[in-house]
Amino acid sequence: MVYQIYPRSFKDSNGDGIGDLRGIIEKMDYLQELGVDVIWLSPIYESPNDDNGYDISNYQAIMKEFGTMEDFDEMLASAHAHGLRLVMDLVVNHTSDEHPWFVESRKSVDNPYRDYYIWREGKDGKFPNNWGSCFTGSAWEFDERTQMYYLHLFSKKQPDLNWENPKVREEVFRMMNWWLDKGVDGFRMDVLSLLSKEPGLPDLGPVLNGYAVYNACANGPHVHEYIQEMRRKVLNRADTITVGECCAVTLEEAKKYASRDGREVNMVFQFEHMDVDSDGENKWTDKKMDLRKMKEVLTRWEKGLEGIAWNSLFWENHDQPRSVSRYADDGRYRVRSAKMLATCLHMMQGTPYVYQGEELGMTNAPFQSVSDFRDLDSINAYRDLVKDQKVFTEEEMLRFLRKKSRDNARTPFQWDDSENGGFTTGTPWIMVNPNYKEINAKEELADPASVFHYYQKLIRLRKENPIMVYGTYDLLLPESETIYAYTRTLGKEKLLVVCSFSGEEETFDCPEEFVGTERFLTNCETEIPKKCPEKLVLPPWGAVVYHLKG
Repeated sequence: MVYQIYPRSFKDSNGDGIGDLRGIIEKMDYLQELGVDVIWLSPIYESPNDDNGYDISNYQAIMKEFGTMEDFDEMLASAHAHGLRLVMDLVVNHTSDEHPWFVESRKSVDNPYRDYYIWREGKDGKFPNNWGSCFTGSAWEFDERTQMYYLHLFSKKQPDLNWENPKVREEVFRMMNWWLDKGVDGFRMDVLSLLSKEPGLPDLGPVLNGYAVYNACANGPHVHEYIQEMRRKVLNRADTITVGECCAVTLEEAKKYASRDGREVNMVFQFEHMDVDSDGENKWTDKKMDLRKMKEVLTRWEKGLEGIAWNSLFWENHDQPRSVSRYADDGRYRVRSAKMLATCLHMMQGTPYVYQGEELGMTNAPFQSVSDFRDLDSINAYRDLVKDQKVFTEEEMLRFLRKKSRDNARTPFQWDDSENGGFTTGTPWIMVNPNYKEINAKEELADPASVFHYYQKLIRLRKENPIMVYGTYDLLLPESETIYAYTRTLGKEKLLVVCSFSGEEETFDCPEEFVGTERFLTNCETEIPKKCPEKLVLPPWGAVVYHLKG
C-alpha cells in the first residue's frame, strides 16, 4: 500500500506554517502503525513555488522551506529503518522558468540550451497553435528577447522540456540515477503521457475556453520509446517502484505503459473515474457522481488490465477533493461512509494509494471566498470563467470550487485538537479545516472504531489474504444506482463485496453460492449479519464482505 505525503501540509516542525522534512521524520511511527509499505513524497525540490513545487528550478537541491539535503538523508534513513520505501515525485515534462537550462534557453536562438525547450514562431500574428494550458488560456507564452513563443502545457512559469533532444533525456536520466544512488526506491512520474508531442504540433479540437484541452496531445508517437530508454538507462539499475501519471490514457495505451513485461513502468494512474462527476471536459460543476458510470469505468480497467498490466487504485490525491465529501456523506454518516469507500476500493485488484488524511476521513474545507484559495488552478479558473469570460457567476464558481478545488486536499493534516490541529505553532500557509476538533489523528488512534483503525485493518487483511491481491474481479448488478457489488476469485476461494452508495436502507439479493458464508469484513458490525443471508439489508452507506473459503 502506498501513502502519499504532501509535505507542505503534513507536519510543520519549526513554526513557520509550512510542513517540512523534519515534520515527516517526527511522524514515521504513525505511518508504521498504519501499516503502509511505501511513502510517495510530492515534490520537495528547489522551486519558486508557482505551482506548489511542481515547477522545479533545481532537481538536486531541497526547497529551503522544507529543510536541507541532510534532513532528506535523515528522513530517508528513518523511512528505511521503519520498514518503509520512499518514492520521489519525478516532474520532467517541464521545469521552472527559473531553472538554469531555461534561463540559458531564452537568451538567444543559437544558445546551446535553446533546444532543451519547445520554441516556435507565431502563426498569422497569433499563437503557434490552439493548444491550451491546464491552468486556462493559451499554452504558449511570447518571449520578448527572441520574439518567439515557448510551450507550457501548465503555468507560463513551467516551460515544457523538449524530449526529442537526446541531451535532455541524458540530463534527466543522470539526475534520476543520482537519486537512486542516494537510496530512494523509485519514482511517481508526473504527467508521463505528455512527454512526446505530435510532430508539427497541429491544432486540436477546442473546448469551453476556445483552446484545445492541455492533455489532448497526450500519448505522443515517441513516449514509449522514451520510457523504455529510461528503463534501460535508469530503472533497471535498482529494485524500483514506478507509477506513471498518465492523463488522457486509454486502456490500450495503459497496457503498454504498465505491461507485465517490465519494459516501462510498474503501474499507471488513469483518471477516467475522476471525470464521472464532470460536465464533459469541464470539471467545474457540482454534479453528482453516477454510480453506474463509475462502476462501468472501474470495471473496464479492472478487467482490461487483468493478467496484462497492473492497476493503481485511488479515490484521492493532491489534485482531487476529499472523497467522503465528493462521493459519500461527510455529515451524519462520515465515519461509516468513509469506511465504505475504503472497502469498495481496497478490495479491488491493484495497488491501493491512500492520500494523507484520507485514513481519518478528512473532509472538504468550508472556503468562504476566492481569497481563501492558494491553488493556481482554482484561482486562474475563477478569473477566467467568472471575471473574463463570465461563464459562471461568482456564487456558482465558489460552489464549484468548494466541491472540486485541489485545495480541499491541501488543507493541513489534522493531528490533534490543539490550535491549528497540531499541524503548526505558527500561521498555516492555508486554512486548517475547522472540524479538526472532532476529526484528528489523536482521537482516531484512541478509538478502535475509527476510520484510521478500519484502514489499518484493510491494509493488514490485504497482506494476509492473497485473494485480495491476486483474485480476479467480476462486477454484479451493473445497472444498480445505489449498490456497488463485485466478487474476487482465486482458485475455489471467493469474496463477495457489497457497498451501498446510498443514505437509505438498501436490499441486495445475495448469490446462492454465498448464502451461509462467514462475514469477512464490515463497516456496520451490529447491523449486518455474520452469515450471508439470502436477502441482505444494507443500512445507509453500509459495506460488507463475505468469504467463500472453497
